[in-house]
Amino acid sequence: MFGQTLAIARNTFLEAIRQPIFFVLVYASGILQIFNTMLSAYSMGYTEETEVFGDNKMLLDTGLATVLVCCTLLAAFVATSVLSREIENRTALTVISKPVPRPLFVLGKYLGVVAAILVAAVIMTVFFLFAIRHEVMSTARDQIDGPVLLFASLAALLSIALGIWGNYFYGWVFSQTTISALLPLSLIGYAAAMALSKEWEFQPIATNLKPQVVLASLCVLLAMSVITAVAVAASTRLGQVMTITVCAGVFILALLSNHFIGRHAFQNTPIATVDKVDFGRERGEMASPNDPMTLTLTGLPRDQIAPGQTLYFAPTPTGIQTDRLTVESVDLRAGVTERVTSSDAERLREAPLQVKKPELVVRAPEARAAGRPPAKGTFLFAQPTRRSVPALVAWSIVPNLQFFWLSDAITQGHPIPARYVMLLAGYTACQVIALLALATVLFQRRDVG
Repeated sequence: MFGQTLAIARNTFLEAIRQPIFFVLVYASGILQIFNTMLSAYSMGYTEETEVFGDNKMLLDTGLATVLVCCTLLAAFVATSVLSREIENRTALTVISKPVPRPLFVLGKYLGVVAAILVAAVIMTVFFLFAIRHEVMSTARDQIDGPVLLFASLAALLSIALGIWGNYFYGWVFSQTTISALLPLSLIGYAAAMALSKEWEFQPIATNLKPQVVLASLCVLLAMSVITAVAVAASTRLGQVMTITVCAGVFILALLSNHFIGRHAFQNTPIATVDKVDFGRERGEMASPNDPMTLTLTGLPRDQIAPGQTLYFAPTPTGIQTDRLTVESVDLRAGVTERVTSSDAERLREAPLQVKKPELVVRAPEARAAGRPPAKGTFLFAQPTRRSVPALVAWSIVPNLQFFWLSDAITQGHPIPARYVMLLAGYTACQVIALLALATVLFQRRDVG
């Protein structure tokens, strides 16, 4: 059974990369990355505390979006070419008529398609990383990154030259040869460009490497595994046009599932936002569950807060994963300015005015047990979060591409934890298994003869 599945996957992979659309979309993505460096020259901030800052924030978003959209289109085209077209032409009957179970046929087709899509996604990601290394030229004094232009152009042109040469002299399929050569050449070219600075001086490869950007790109590759499963499931019953339509619809719904479905799954309204947490003068963290802490709010709470009241806090404004805390004292001196007294009129004019923000002294025993005490940006709620089971089930079933989109975390300076990537890999596996099960059910009674 393993040998049959592997044979189907291998043939599907070769057939996929031989499609002319495969070559077109891969190179179109590389060309679009060049335009992204030109069209992203709009200031998005000047902080240099993150891996990507200034105009390069927009370059990060547009570059990742280019990879995601091109791979989605490619998955829809390739899935219909290797599955639905085989069913319509009755070529799939030659495989199914032999002792090959239909679930293995679907699994082999998916493995072949997803391998081809991941090859294309890796190449597109490398060209995206070339663009990130080059950065946006916001002003005329910005220097062109010569190593990036040289090695990216060499990788693209050499692969095309090898494709033409192999097709002319040996009859090799042009798109297959070009893509097969472009994958290693682009990786070698990127490594060579990273080993040189803009001034053509040798440097450690990791000097300009941005690990968080690479990690975010890998998460986009996980998203493509889910989109490919959607394309394979749709192509078991639909033709090319309808498969592309379904993939586009699922793609848009997956991007907006938080708005359309997720906001109805957890319902709560924050009454305040934490601006600062003080655990004490001598220590910077909560030592025991009963230790008091002082929460400084960003402004007056929307509802009245009284000593002895139970509040709830969560890192999101919808109140997902709330913990409880007990209010001991309240100081709502928001907007009250301390008077600055001085006999020197010049000092009085230069002295900053201090505004007292609302403060709460609270205890949060459950936060210590969960290892998640309140922090800056935490939302406070006056009541527990209400959960809608139908919306929660629908939100869990529909693929959510926002989980894979981590560019906001990079631009805001939040490191991507390894635990999140592991959870994302598990979520990807669950989605792929569910979609392949759906594809098997749809294909089980499909007439292929």
